[in-house]
This record gives sequence, structure tokens and C-alpha cells, in this order.
Amino acid sequence: MKVQLTQNLSVKEVSELKLVGFRVLCANNEYKNEIPKAAKSLDSRLIEIKHLLNKEIQFGAFFVDSKKEEEDGYWVCVEVEKFEDIPKDMVIITIPLQRYAAANFQGSNQQIFEAYEELHQWAEENGHKRLKNTWHIEIFQSWKDSNNLKVELLDTIK
Repeated sequence: MKVQLTQNLSVKEVSELKLVGFRVLCANNEYKNEIPKAAKSLDSRLIEIKHLLNKEIQFGAFFVDSKKEEEDGYWVCVEVEKFEDIPKDMVIITIPLQRYAAANFQGSNQQIFEAYEELHQWAEENGHKRLKNTWHIEIFQSWKDSNNLKVELLDTIK
């Protein structure tokens, strides 16, 4: 019997997000190593970020199957109230209000792709059309141990 990796599957709307952090751009098989490094680096530099809303939560943001160079990669960020005096080696992104198929996941970064498969299947079975050409979000409550992540997966839907 297959163990279900996701809990609390639902549809939710998330207001506009203002995010500050690092863009990770590497070979596909390296993201599992490079994203935790960027998360650790961001965590160590939170004092440099003005108007930080919650130092205990990190956001991952990405486009699915992007064909544009500027949309390629993965962004490791924190949410801010407004953008001001951003450190020179960091980036800003604004994610508009969007609808998402949402699920909670707790486990290894190796299992997260299986969790997404569950979320995609649930969304499809419930008549939701997945949007690939826009931001998708991961909200991390726990990211320091890549074998025990606690994250809300938000997959953009129409």
C-alpha cells in the first residue's frame, strides 16, 4: 500500500507576496543540493532585510516548464512588507494574487516530487486546470534539515 505524502488538500487564494532573497540557477540534478545552501545563506542574513514579516518562514518560488531565461531557476526568499534597501546580491519578486491547489507535506526533499504528483492528481480529479506560465510557491515552516521539511505546496490553478 502506498503511503500518502500530502495532507489537507484544498484550493486557496493567496494575496500578493513581496519576496526578497536569492535566485538559484543550476543543473536540474543540483537543485536538491543548491536550494538548501541558499536557504541557509538567507537565514544567516535576515538582519540585512528591512520590513521582514516573519523570519521563521521561507518561500520557494518557481515557474514550471519555463521557456524564458529570466523565469528559469528557483527563488529562495522571505516575505517583506515593502521593498527598501535590498542587499545588492539579493533579488526581489512580486507574486500577484493567485489561486492554488494546496497541500501540506512533511518529509525529505527526495519525496517532494512524489508529493507534487499527489497534489496534481487531486487537482485534476477535482476539475482544476494547472497553470504553468506563472509563479508556483512553496512555504517552508521547516527547511534546515532536508530530510525533514515541513512545507505547504502551492500549485497555481485557473
